[in-house]
Amino acid sequence: MKKTAVTVVGAALTLAGAALLVLPGPGFVLVAAGLAVLGTQYAWARRPLRRAQREAWRGVDEVGRSRWRAVLSVLSATTLVVVGALGVAGVPLPLVGPLTGAFLVLSGLFLAAVVTWAHTGRGRRARAAHRARRHR
Repeated sequence: MKKTAVTVVGAALTLAGAALLVLPGPGFVLVAAGLAVLGTQYAWARRPLRRAQREAWRGVDEVGRSRWRAVLSVLSATTLVVVGALGVAGVPLPLVGPLTGAFLVLSGLFLAAVVTWAHTGRGRRARAAHRARRHR
């Protein structure tokens, strides 16, 4: 029963994330979440999950080290939130409706949270610890 539930939830998250890789939304996050759920029961899901984790840490590290990347990321996050809010509010925009707008807002908020965390003391310590583990 547990394995079936894990399979259904993990597959749903992974498939939704794969769709959101080409649609506006937090696709990478959902793919990683789906692989994490599947990885609790299936060894084959752990390898791509480790790769996704490495890529996520690489991205966070790049944003954390470069002030320009952080500024551009915050501008991008702001743009996502504004365009998404306009879509949710019903302003007619090409390819942006209420559902797409909601995903854009969530994506922008997630991006802003990651950039903010990467520049806090806790985020810097976590990035340093991850680099140290990677170079062992």
